[in-house]
Amino acid sequence: METMHKTCLVFTIIGAINWGLIGFFDFNLVTTLFKESSMIVNIIYDLIGICGIINIWLLFKHYTDDPIK
Repeated sequence: METMHKTCLVFTIIGAINWGLIGFFDFNLVTTLFKESSMIVNIIYDLIGICGIINIWLLFKHYTDDPIK
């Protein structure tokens, strides 16, 4: 499970860097690498979105953990 969490964190960081590039330089790395209308671009954005949702769950997970463990 920890491997999945780390993988999701990496994808979320990649997504954040891409948004930073868009905001600062008006440069979208994903569409540059995989062509703008490609289905791969949609899959990448979907994966990053799902990983972001998983990371939200991880952010609040420590509130539900049993302190005895």
